[in-house]
Amino acid sequence: MKTLTRYWMLDVGYWKIATLPILFLVSTGSIAQTVSLDSILIVVKERNPMLKNYNQRAEAMTAYAQGGKSWMAPEVGGGLWMLPYKSTEDPRDQGQIMLSVQQKFTNPRKLRANQGFLESKAAIEQASGNYIFNELRAQTKTAYYQWLVLEKKRKALKENEEIITLVLKVSKLRYPYNQSKLGNIYKAEARLSEIQNMMLMNDNQIVQKNIVLNQLMNLPNNFRFAIDTSLQVKKLIAEDADTISLAENRSNVQRIDKSIQSLKLNQALENYQSRPDFNISFNHMFARGTGMPNQFMLLGMISIPIAPWSSKMYRANSNGLGKEIEAMKYERASLLNELRGMASSELNEIMTLNKQIENYETRIIPALKKNYETLMIAYEENKEELPVVIDAWETLNTTQMQYLDTVQKYYETIVSYEKILEKE
Repeated sequence: MKTLTRYWMLDVGYWKIATLPILFLVSTGSIAQTVSLDSILIVVKERNPMLKNYNQRAEAMTAYAQGGKSWMAPEVGGGLWMLPYKSTEDPRDQGQIMLSVQQKFTNPRKLRANQGFLESKAAIEQASGNYIFNELRAQTKTAYYQWLVLEKKRKALKENEEIITLVLKVSKLRYPYNQSKLGNIYKAEARLSEIQNMMLMNDNQIVQKNIVLNQLMNLPNNFRFAIDTSLQVKKLIAEDADTISLAENRSNVQRIDKSIQSLKLNQALENYQSRPDFNISFNHMFARGTGMPNQFMLLGMISIPIAPWSSKMYRANSNGLGKEIEAMKYERASLLNELRGMASSELNEIMTLNKQIENYETRIIPALKKNYETLMIAYEENKEELPVVIDAWETLNTTQMQYLDTVQKYYETIVSYEKILEKE
């Protein structure tokens, strides 16, 4: 165990200090360390490969943008200039040796527009990364809360096992005195085995949630830890999911906003294609014949992009980008409309589940407990049959499981609602 812990300390040496408590295993013994939900979320944000993917993409776009204002490379050349095909004695007809240097100067507004367009792509990747983290955060919370409910079920099943064990023990003590039937004893033993099977299945589901969280944190699947069972899920504060709040909080809406902004910058870049570029060329000629002076040629050129045969392309591109911008605006409005409906639906579901849980806790389960306890007392006084007691216990056990299933659904719905509002 000590060796395993040291290995992981070496492997995660680059982590921030805040993530070090996530070394789950205690160096002595096999008892797993309790890990909070906040600690797991920190590790998910630090180590999940999907998030790293978007972080690297954003950095790549930023790196591309750094070269967005660069000029084209200069051109250097050389060769023979005006060399005759036939030999001649006239020194003026011997031709020349030419060296040439040429540089193209792209319009500065084009360069600035290109850099802005490349930088906008980095913002899109960052918004995409935030959207993915919101999804991963919801998955992490869901798995953690499901594990929390499974721990509550484990406790309830353990109590039910103790209850049915006590009933079975009383029945066996009464059997020699003909105060209990053999069939009832077998029935109690079957119920005890059913409870033990449910406990095995519950423990397996806990391991499954452990594996899910390991996967989200990019840790080995066989890494075991415990969760904080004292965690109290914070009370939901109902919010009016209006268009403004959703647009401010939702990363996928922000991603559309960044995409629209990027398209506008790209459209501006296309419009700047109507601006002319400049080119300067310098040529120096060395005379081959004696008596001929060296010569040079200096040329300045300017492009004419407004010519009809050259302007058609960038005008068509600009028009197409304008259509894309309008389409994305409609997509944004559709997404906000869908999110508002989902938030309203989830909020109503939460209020309903909250009322159901309150009924379970204050009325249903207490009444069933009193019913079982009353029948158990009657059975101990030999005033009631064992099957009636077992039926009362089964009803209580089933209702407790239904109650915990409702609690789990309540937690999951809260996570879903928070994911829609993109709340931490």
